[in-house]
Amino acid sequence: MELQKIILYYGFTPIEDPEAMKLWQKTLCETLGLKGRILISKHGINGTLGGDMSALKKYVRQSKEYPGFRGIDFKWSDGTGNDFPRLSVKARKEIVAFGAPDELKVDQAGVVNGGIHLRPEEVNQLVAERGDDVVFFDGRNAFEAKIGKFKNAIVPNTHTTHDFIADLESGRYDHLKDKPIVTYCTGGIRCEILTPIMKNRGFKEIYQIKGGIVRYGEKFKDGEDSLWEGSLYVFDKRMNMEFSDKAKTIGECEKCSAPTSQFYNCADLGCRDLILLCEGCAAKPENLACQDTHIRGRKQEFAG
Repeated sequence: MELQKIILYYGFTPIEDPEAMKLWQKTLCETLGLKGRILISKHGINGTLGGDMSALKKYVRQSKEYPGFRGIDFKWSDGTGNDFPRLSVKARKEIVAFGAPDELKVDQAGVVNGGIHLRPEEVNQLVAERGDDVVFFDGRNAFEAKIGKFKNAIVPNTHTTHDFIADLESGRYDHLKDKPIVTYCTGGIRCEILTPIMKNRGFKEIYQIKGGIVRYGEKFKDGEDSLWEGSLYVFDKRMNMEFSDKAKTIGECEKCSAPTSQFYNCADLGCRDLILLCEGCAAKPENLACQDTHIRGRKQEFAG
């Protein structure tokens, strides 16, 4: 059997006809036997796909024939097409649902008025120069940070990206508006949208990590120079990934507080919440029962 991989990617570029783009991408993926999820809007494309490496290489090559996609950074990781239940290609108002489609502006160069992109080594350089003045700001859903985050990072109280704007406008982060803020998320896409939203609300010095946590983790692994700790939550069957076998486990089982990085689906089919459990507690059916704190019907977002 041929080696299989997963690719994670996004690109911000004006797309005049998202429906036509959806049909092209769907046909291309079906022809190549790929599974995964792709979202398309007037602002660009967001995707994660799995399958044979040769098929993924063809997908990358053919997608880059579209002028707006030539500069996309395709991130490769271990996994297979079977980590996804099916192929889903959809056209939406937003490729990440912040609930602010009219606030995001893009041109041929990408997002307008976004944060300053820092390579992983530049992130560490900024911290070395500015010290504790630098604030790491998690641009993901709060549950993702339970198993991995940047050291001393601020984790907003967000169940979905729809919650970010209200949280920012609550005033709880106003004391950070003059500080250097480094936003981060899985592959970088959520920060592309979060940074102009923050700048529009008075945050002055905003940065984002080029390539997100994925590129930072690839650069520093879990070495002494790494400012990242724990595992990375991913939106497919794997649930999480580590950058080395030395990864620190920072997650705690919701039942017994034992170290763990493994999420499990709630047993209630009407609930899409995840429960962080150790292997022993996960073996007990009562620990997978739906809780009052769960948000029924909420789908875990596909994001990077």
